[in-house]
Amino acid sequence: MKTEQLYQIFLQHPVVSTDSRKIAPGSIFFALKGENFDGNRFAASALEAGAAFVVVDDPQMATHEKFLLVDDVLTALQQLAAFHRKQLALPVLAITGTNGKTTTKELVAAVLAEKFNVEFTRGNLNNHIGVPLTLLSFTKETQFGVVEMGANHPGEIDFLCRLATPNFGIITNVGKAHLEGFGSFEGVIQTKSELYRHLEKNGGKIFLNSDNSYLRAVVGEKLEKIEYGQTEGAWLRGETVQSPPFLHARIWFPKGVLYFNTRLVGHYNLENVLAAACVGHYFGIDPLKIKKAVENYRPSNNRSQLTQAGNNQVILDAYNANPTSMQAALTNFSQIVHPQKAVILGDMLELGESSAEEHQRIVNLLQTQPPARVFLVGNHFAATSHPENFKPFPSADLLAEYLQENPLQNCLILIKGSRGIRLEKLMEKLS
Repeated sequence: MKTEQLYQIFLQHPVVSTDSRKIAPGSIFFALKGENFDGNRFAASALEAGAAFVVVDDPQMATHEKFLLVDDVLTALQQLAAFHRKQLALPVLAITGTNGKTTTKELVAAVLAEKFNVEFTRGNLNNHIGVPLTLLSFTKETQFGVVEMGANHPGEIDFLCRLATPNFGIITNVGKAHLEGFGSFEGVIQTKSELYRHLEKNGGKIFLNSDNSYLRAVVGEKLEKIEYGQTEGAWLRGETVQSPPFLHARIWFPKGVLYFNTRLVGHYNLENVLAAACVGHYFGIDPLKIKKAVENYRPSNNRSQLTQAGNNQVILDAYNANPTSMQAALTNFSQIVHPQKAVILGDMLELGESSAEEHQRIVNLLQTQPPARVFLVGNHFAATSHPENFKPFPSADLLAEYLQENPLQNCLILIKGSRGIRLEKLMEKLS
């Protein structure tokens, strides 16, 4: 089946499902394959659950007209999304970066929603499957699209840009993450800057973090820039007033200065707030409405959340970790005054040959900071040279057992690690 034919069916059934366990009535189920599953096997049950049609690439499954046969289901999903995007004359802002892209996406969407009907990436659907699903959520009523783009290999941002054809873009920053896939920090920079190259080629505009020297070096002269940052000369300028624990900032707008009292933990979130304010200001949103949207935002999904666990306060940042974000979190934590502090760090994954060096660097940084009880989780941290009072544990489960017998009391605790280490499971042991 050709994309144009599939699109006509999509217009009649504009909801897409990829999980046979969560079928929306009247939707189109795309039978995707994975390493350990074949969606074709669930096509019939998807119909029974209420799907109007199922898209399959196994000819043996195409037994009647409700089965739509394509050469490859994933390719069909991506091509359908790209075709749909081209039918909609609306601005699309793409957001990528090593750290902060999800928080920036959430803030930008909240700010733009003060003026526009906004559709944006839900959760972390930012890859070769998630971006098409986001694009297919756009309707004729959508006035603005915000698409988060993630990558762990060269060429991925370029590919996602060809699907989403963004008019505007933000690279939040670049740092040491997914080095196993990128090969080097330079590989990270080149991959993220594929967004710049796409916008330059297609007459788009970039919201530029002018404080980031790496981004300034690769942005190019031809690309139109709207700059935000802490330095004089930025189109929108701001600075941190205080950050421990929550970020308070002042931002200069043409008609005066506004103070933003956010619920975001840490100075490192300033660039995310400035990006959202810059986008909102560029698109004509009243600064007071920008301020309201930012201040009403609450982080979720284990991203820099300040929560209470029994008589402990916890900064829970267990969604992801890399050397850049780990250093920023530790630096911010060191600036918070508290009589009893504890740090629980989990391994930083996907660092390839740089892993041992980067984990040792973090341990060395910890030794220069104010006293705190330190717990290290995972084999990479365990292999570092660390002081005897730094307690290593192979897994979060083993640390949980230790905390059951040796509970932390009245502490301020930073929990930071890669998602694969699953540090969030420690929360119940801290209550």
